[in-house]
Amino acid sequence: MLKVAEIFQSIQGESSHAGRPCAFVRLAGCNLHCAWCDTGYARSGGESMDLGAIAARVSAFGLPLAEITGGEPLLQEETPELAARLLGLGMEVLVETNGSQDIGRLPPDAKAVMDVKCPGSGEAESLDRENLHRLRPGDELKCVLADRRDYDYARAMLETTGGCRVRPVHFQPVSGLLDPRDLAAWMLEDNVDARLSLQLHKILWGDRRGV
Repeated sequence: MLKVAEIFQSIQGESSHAGRPCAFVRLAGCNLHCAWCDTGYARSGGESMDLGAIAARVSAFGLPLAEITGGEPLLQEETPELAARLLGLGMEVLVETNGSQDIGRLPPDAKAVMDVKCPGSGEAESLDRENLHRLRPGDELKCVLADRRDYDYARAMLETTGGCRVRPVHFQPVSGLLDPRDLAAWMLEDNVDARLSLQLHKILWGDRRGV
């Protein structure tokens, strides 16, 4: 059984898959308290659902891409099995994780989209740094940036750690805190090997649930 906050279909708004229709399973529960969190409703609660029921709901959308997100999906023991079931249905599977949990538990064909928490989140010490060495081809990194300090932190991480082992790496401004034009200017000035990532779903529908 898994605690599920919501299941829905939308346009993928982040990662290298942005713009693709995608089925989302948002699991409930999180171990972090990011200052800019936009899914606080998924921190607790949720509906208990068995894996078969979840897979059936996702399959009914008829989409080739699925994402398991949260909250923090890897807090729940059966999340890797859910990823395996969706893969068994012939879907591409993304698992968005906050980086604090062992991504090595995921099936080999599932793609981790792992956050690196920056100082502005208040959770910069939460990263399991061994995850930087567990990243596999197809996995991606995301750094959510609230200000220049966060940008400098993320850039230094790419230059000095195993974070430079995978691409793409996404630099995503916190909506309402960091002007994307400022971030773009910094990235151009420094020739950063990362992608500017804007939350496409928020541009389309605003900051609300189910998108």
